[in-house]
This record gives sequence, C-alpha cells and structure tokens, in this order.
Amino acid sequence: MLKKLIAVIVLPLFLINCSAITGEEIGRLEINNVSTGGTNIFDDEITLDLKRDDKIAFWSDMDMEYEDDVKLRFRVKVFKNGTKISEFEIDPTNKNITLGELKSDIMGKTKWSFSGKNHELKIEEDGAYTIKGILIASKNPSLKITKAELVIKI
Repeated sequence: MLKKLIAVIVLPLFLINCSAITGEEIGRLEINNVSTGGTNIFDDEITLDLKRDDKIAFWSDMDMEYEDDVKLRFRVKVFKNGTKISEFEIDPTNKNITLGELKSDIMGKTKWSFSGKNHELKIEEDGAYTIKGILIASKNPSLKITKAELVIKI
C-alpha cells in the first residue's frame, strides 16, 4: 500500500519536472515521408499565435531503418502574417537533448528511434506564425521512415 502511495505522489512530480526541462508541445508537423522533388512532396504546416520574446524549440521525433549511411534534413520555413521571416535546415540526428533513444546496428542495418531537441527560434513580435516543413534525404533505397515529425515546443 505504501509503495502505491509513493508512486502516486512521485510520478506526477517527475512528469511535471520533465515538462519544465523539455517544454510544452504547442504544435507538430506530421511529415512522416521523404520528399524527393517534382510531384513527390510530403509537407505539413501549422499556424500558431505567438508572443514577442517567446522562444520556440524544434524537436525531431524519429523512427527509421536503413542500411549503410543516410543523411536527413528537415527544411523549415517560418512565416509571420504571410511573409517569410526565416528558413533553415535541421539535421534530426544532431540533437542537444535526447529522449527515449534506441539504436541498433547489426550487420550494416540500422534501426533508430529518438526524440531530440534540434533548434530554437526567438519570436520578435506578436502575431500569427505559420511553420512549414518537409523532410529530405540522401539517396538510399533501403531507408524506411516509420515516423518523422517536427515537434514545436515553448
């Protein structure tokens, strides 16, 4: 009985502290496919009302398999009231905070899933911000994307 009581008290505190470290999710681009050009473009977008001095963080939420080597990039464009204010690329594997990472490499076949913080953007003025993104990759026919999402946190 005492163990259950302790779990009921400690677990919520742990979850609250994790949110303080990682931020609160305010949006997600569910791209989940590689864009190869032409008519084969898989993109997603979201519009958020943001305030001056907000710092938004871009996290990658990935689950993939591949053989040999692959290079991935999220290409992100940020618009304020319809005007492009920023454009950048994020390497989802280049993370400064990582959660839930599982990676195996057996006989040249890699299976990798993780959530990681990749980039921050400071908001200069209040407004409606539209964030658009696509995923691009080096040619590798063995690449299988199960999940490739760009998570926006504040």
